[in-house]
Amino acid sequence: MYLEIAMFAYFVVLFLTLRDIRIYKRTGFRSYRKGALKGLAASSLILVGAAAVEAKPDLGLLIVLLGLFVNRKGAREKVFTDSGTLDRFLGKTDYRK
Repeated sequence: MYLEIAMFAYFVVLFLTLRDIRIYKRTGFRSYRKGALKGLAASSLILVGAAAVEAKPDLGLLIVLLGLFVNRKGAREKVFTDSGTLDRFLGKTDYRK
């Protein structure tokens, strides 16, 4: 069960990282680039935690939790003006360059 929790956290962080990359490519805002880089570091840390869950579940989940804290994003620019829920979920924005 612990491995499933860790892998779910990994895929969520990976999805949010890919979403930040897409928004950065479309808008060029630096805060989304920084968020994508934080997401890459966090997903790597979470993957290490997921591997450690098999040997020591407490330590592995602690590493996963630390990875989730690394993934915290800062203040962002407003990029969604009239988008729907699905567009926001997928990171679909207008090109701004």
